[in-house]
Amino acid sequence: MRVLGINAIFHDPAAALIVDGQVVAAAEEERFSRRKHGKRPVPFAAWELPELSAAWCLAEAGLEPGDLDAVAYSFDPGISRDAADLGLNDPWDHLRVDYARRAPQFLASALPGLDPEQVRFVPHHVAHAASAGLSVPDDNAVLVLDGRGEVAGHLAGAYRDGELTVLRTQELPHSLGLLYEDLTRHLGFLHSSDEYKVMALASYGKPRFLDLLRELVKPTGDGGFTVDRIDWSALAKPGTPGGDLGDEHADLASSVQKRLEEVILDLARWTFEASGGLPTLTMAGGTALNCVANGRVAAEGPFQRVWVQPAAGDSGTALGAALAVHGQSIPFTTAALGRGWSDDELEAELRRAALPYTRPASIAAEAAEVLARNGIVAWYQGRSEYGPRALGHRSLLAHPGDPDTQRRMNDVKGREQFRPIAPMVRAERFHDIFDGVFPSEHMLFVHRVKPDWRDRIPAVVHVDGTARVQTVHAETEPVVAEMLAEFEKRTGLPVVVNTSLNTAGRPMVDTPREAMELFGSAPVDLLAIGPFAVHRAGAFGK
Repeated sequence: MRVLGINAIFHDPAAALIVDGQVVAAAEEERFSRRKHGKRPVPFAAWELPELSAAWCLAEAGLEPGDLDAVAYSFDPGISRDAADLGLNDPWDHLRVDYARRAPQFLASALPGLDPEQVRFVPHHVAHAASAGLSVPDDNAVLVLDGRGEVAGHLAGAYRDGELTVLRTQELPHSLGLLYEDLTRHLGFLHSSDEYKVMALASYGKPRFLDLLRELVKPTGDGGFTVDRIDWSALAKPGTPGGDLGDEHADLASSVQKRLEEVILDLARWTFEASGGLPTLTMAGGTALNCVANGRVAAEGPFQRVWVQPAAGDSGTALGAALAVHGQSIPFTTAALGRGWSDDELEAELRRAALPYTRPASIAAEAAEVLARNGIVAWYQGRSEYGPRALGHRSLLAHPGDPDTQRRMNDVKGREQFRPIAPMVRAERFHDIFDGVFPSEHMLFVHRVKPDWRDRIPAVVHVDGTARVQTVHAETEPVVAEMLAEFEKRTGLPVVVNTSLNTAGRPMVDTPREAMELFGSAPVDLLAIGPFAVHRAGAFGK
């Protein structure tokens, strides 16, 4: 069966393709259009489709649109209701629903040869649930947490033998995701984009508004919750884009973050009981990208295992919709589902750009040598990642032992100095340095850094003594694992700084040309692109 999944309705448009029980390709439109998040989440943009990523998915499999058995669209206009009836203040929401109804015709126009009758609507939260629950091989409870779907702000369910039983949904306007979006907007950040900045800011504050938030944001005891109106300005003055944030803003972020964690924990416990005690919890939805909350669910919740979909945000519903229509679980083995280039293609691009390069015996050792000298490495290897995390395919790497590395990396990327940077570590060394969820291949949990390591790797230790760790496994990421081993040989440190290969406000680089453009415009010492090395001193004479 050949199923193309499409997410287009809110934000982060994406496409994913399943062919005969294998996920062949998945990618966000932003990687092709170079527009962060693909588009803004407004009703007027709902008609915009992931045309470029969908066309690439088909080309990757050698298929034409007419070869597809189905196109799965991750929103069902048939179950939508008027925004006013849902308590949402959006007079234009009907446009979004109308565009969704016309999606089959829009898709047929974007993908010539596609039969509009092949398009199937999948409820948004069912697509989120499938992206997680059908990506693990065993029966599991599933928790979807995001801003909104057609009529709900969350879904709790259980997968048994590949079939979803919905246990609870929470009708809008009550939504933990919309709560966090509102705070993001109040602090002067871009909502549906910068929520991760709020999570980072929260660790600098004290939760002094927590008692009030416990009165306004409450679990209902039956798997749901309510969110009452919050007068943000009474707690902290509004922030401005690019403006300075003070203690009151950090305290407000801390308070909302703590209340979010408490409510999610309550929902997880209820879901465990309602599912009959299934040992595995899978999670999806944009709120499931909150790695601090995920860490608490794993540490304090009743589940033996918590697995979060790496593309937990709306882009992941492209895969989820395809999985729901495909109807069987397909274990998730890698996030490297995007575009890649052969060694010959990479070399041709380097020659075209007239960049001096070498092909060392080991690109891993070459990078480790630069890192050991406190250089910054642009690391471009294999296929690009699906989802928002750089996982060793499109990464900026640096030395974790220099306390100044965080400032340098944030300067390189042009972002706020309170933003943390994360560590990657070989799986066999994880327990020596960190406490928390293991394995953690997708950087979706926060871990405690053991006290005797905090002064040795200060660049990756957040102000609260935690780090968002990626564990690297040699069987799945041999080149990254080799680089880490070579770095440890030179420094005695089994950890390397890993952040995404982009600058602020731009998507992660995807093509070789984009990697070279970043290398040329930022103070990066080495571009490790496939097996080739381009040193800044050799390319630019400094």
